[in-house]
Amino acid sequence: MTKRFAVVLAAGQGTRMKSKLYKVMHPVMGKPMVGHVVDQALEAQMNKIVTVTGVGAETVQDYLGEKSEYVLQEEQLGTAHAVEQVAPLLEGKEGTTLVICGDTPLLTSETLKALVAHHEDTSAKATILTAHAEDPAGYGRVIRAEDDSVRKIVEDKDASETERAVQEINTGTYCFDNKALFETLKKVDNNNSQGEYYLPDVIELLKNEEELISAYQLSNKEDALGVNDRVALAQASKLMKKRINEAHMRNGVTLIDPEQTYIEVDVKIGQDTVVEPGVYLKGSTVIGEDCHIGTHSVIEDSRIGDNVVVKSSMIESTVMENNSDVGPNSHLRPDSIIKEDVHIGNFVEVKKTTVGKNTKVGHLTYIGDATLGENINVGCGTIFVNYNGKEKNHIEVGDNAFIGCNANLVAPVTVEKDAFIAAGSTITEDVPADAMAIARARQVNKEDYAKQLPYKH
Repeated sequence: MTKRFAVVLAAGQGTRMKSKLYKVMHPVMGKPMVGHVVDQALEAQMNKIVTVTGVGAETVQDYLGEKSEYVLQEEQLGTAHAVEQVAPLLEGKEGTTLVICGDTPLLTSETLKALVAHHEDTSAKATILTAHAEDPAGYGRVIRAEDDSVRKIVEDKDASETERAVQEINTGTYCFDNKALFETLKKVDNNNSQGEYYLPDVIELLKNEEELISAYQLSNKEDALGVNDRVALAQASKLMKKRINEAHMRNGVTLIDPEQTYIEVDVKIGQDTVVEPGVYLKGSTVIGEDCHIGTHSVIEDSRIGDNVVVKSSMIESTVMENNSDVGPNSHLRPDSIIKEDVHIGNFVEVKKTTVGKNTKVGHLTYIGDATLGENINVGCGTIFVNYNGKEKNHIEVGDNAFIGCNANLVAPVTVEKDAFIAAGSTITEDVPADAMAIARARQVNKEDYAKQLPYKH
């Protein structure tokens, strides 16, 4: 089988982005653009991927890791010059080389596979990925010969009136016979207004040598969108969002209003889950079946079981097990585990805590750095006082405990099983099993004293 290589061009500075962040690292629905490109190349079963980096090289390498090999283009002297930097890794090898830009996040593995297959089936020395454009102004036109091969690529400014009418455009993605590519790159010059070495010149040189140049046309021009500024970034994100949402709906997820639902690319959702408008699902979140995710909820890097209800709440790096619920207006912070059948009500914050099965935390409560057993009732306004100004300490609450309203549990402290905390108590010592703890001043009524208060006069 023919060896297949991919060269990802990711060295451009991206000055039009006007950003401190390296251009190809700008995210599109939760993943940097270069991440989309490399992942799709991997899915297209490339044998080797080489990423050409420039400014910000370390950032790209740290993100991609072992998915790719790397070469550095120290000076940005054009696309042909960028590919030439890969010569020490690929020159002289038999096979097919895909050249793809790191700022084209919408290209799919299916398209890349089809492009490579077309290139190899036609035995061409080079194949151009093209697209149909209703308004091709500004794009290079692909001019075909009578046998449907490519006669030439002509830039918009150099095109004749007849050529400008052509609606097939060059997307900037190519396939080459690997040996022919690196042999021809040596012949490319920089006799142009920019003084740069351009990859399309390889096509022209191969054509002059009477080699076969083919083209494979995309069915959807938008898939080849290149991102050069924030406007295009927003456009790419919108298109990716639509693609992701449609895939979830086809897999059995109900999105009440897909245009107002944001689901990042690595999120997984089970069948018969309903997602209301304004929801943002981020990162590596996994949501089970038959869940209901309410309006304006944000869930990031979390694992949600089956039959879970989330009402207008924020969940970060948390596990919610089957049949649990949260909200509205609550916040589950990182490293929390919400066990089965747990109820977390409104205006509750939970951080770095395990909440045991069937426990109820109704409302207006903070629980941090704690372990709660099963069947506990946590009353309204309860505060787990876990920070002494210097360090965090842990609180343990045993099964079947009852914590009355407006209680303060001051860490470190243990409330054993079946214990009862009276409302309004501040607990600073351990509470034994089956005990009731009361820690509040006894009420004293001063007869007629209110008449002497200043506001009465």
